[in-house]
Amino acid sequence: MADMDLKEKLDTFLAAYEDLQKKMGDPDVLADQKEYNRLAKEYANQGALAKKASEYVGLVNDMAEAKEMLSDPDMKEFAQEELSSIEGKLPCLEEEIKIMLIPQDPADEKDIIVEIRAAAGGDEAAIFAGDLYKMYERFASSEGWKTETLDVSASENGGYKEIQFKVKGDHVYSLMKFESGVHRVQRVPKTESQGRIHTSTATVAVLPEADEVEVEINENDLRIDVFRAGGPGGQCVNTTDSAVRITHIPTGLVVQSQDQKSQLQNKIAAMSVLRARLYEKMLAEQQAQEGAERLAQIGTGDRAEKIRTYNGPQDRVTDHRIGFNSSYNDVLLGSKLIDVINALQAADRAQKLEAAV
Repeated sequence: MADMDLKEKLDTFLAAYEDLQKKMGDPDVLADQKEYNRLAKEYANQGALAKKASEYVGLVNDMAEAKEMLSDPDMKEFAQEELSSIEGKLPCLEEEIKIMLIPQDPADEKDIIVEIRAAAGGDEAAIFAGDLYKMYERFASSEGWKTETLDVSASENGGYKEIQFKVKGDHVYSLMKFESGVHRVQRVPKTESQGRIHTSTATVAVLPEADEVEVEINENDLRIDVFRAGGPGGQCVNTTDSAVRITHIPTGLVVQSQDQKSQLQNKIAAMSVLRARLYEKMLAEQQAQEGAERLAQIGTGDRAEKIRTYNGPQDRVTDHRIGFNSSYNDVLLGSKLIDVINALQAADRAQKLEAAV
C-alpha cells in the first residue's frame, strides 16, 4: 500500500527540483559561475532521487486511476491486474527512496587528517598506536586511497607517542568518521615476562579536511614558531630550523609539523591540520546546538568515548557502540576493518532512516 505522506513529501521535492532546474537557466545565475556550479552540483546530486520519486508518484497516481476503474464492469479485470502489478512494485521502490532520503553528511566526500595518540599504558600504548596506524594504512591501501604523513613523534621502544597523517581518496570521511574515539587493547605486551595481560589505550581523531573557503584564518591571529626537527634520526634532521609550530591565538589551538622536507612544506601541512581542527570545532558547535540528536549519532564518536576493545588472548574485537564482534587477528592485524565499519554504517543508516521518514 502506498505511503501518502511519502507521496506528499516527494511531490514537494519534485517541485523544488523543477524550480532548481529553472534557476539554472536564469541569466543572473548563468553570469555567476560560482553560483551556477553550486546549483549544477546540487541538481546532479538530486538526479537519482528525482528519477525514483517520479516513478513512485507515477505509480501512486496510476493506482488511484485503477481503483476508480474497478466500478466499471468492462474495466474491472484490467484494473485488478494493474493494481496487482503496482502493489508488487511499490514496497521495494519505497524502501529505496527512504534510504535515498537519509540526509547526507556534508563532510562525507572529504579527505581526512587522522591523529593517533598513545594514552594510558606507557610503551605498550605507543606500540598499540603504531598497530592502529598500520591497520589504517592497510585499510587505506585496500580502498585505493593515498596516505601522507604530516607529523610523527616516535617512541623509543616502538610505535608512536603521536602520529598525524592525511588520507586522500573517494568518500574517505564517510568510512573513517566511525574511528574517532578511544581504542582499548588487552593483550600480553612483548616486554611482559610474566605473561600478564595489560590494558592500554590510544585515542583516534578523524578530522574532515577543510578548504580555505570553509575556514577563513586571519594571519594576524597566528603565532608561528620554527624549530629544529627532532626524531629518530636520518638526513636533514636537527640540521635546519625547518619544523613549524602554529598557535591560533583566538582558540588556543596549537599544531605543528616537522616531517616534511622544508619549512614551507611544514607550514602548509600545519595549516592544513589547523583548518581541519577549526572546521571540526565549528561542526561540533553546530551539533551541540542541535542538542541530544548528536549524542544519538553513531558516526560522531567523541574522542573521549571508549568505542572499541581489541582483545588479543580471546582473538576478539568488540565495537561497544553497536555490540559488534569480530576477530582480533582479522581486524587489528589483518584486513577486516571494513566488516566493522560496514556494521557501523548499517546501524547509522537505520538510525537516520528512522529520523528522516
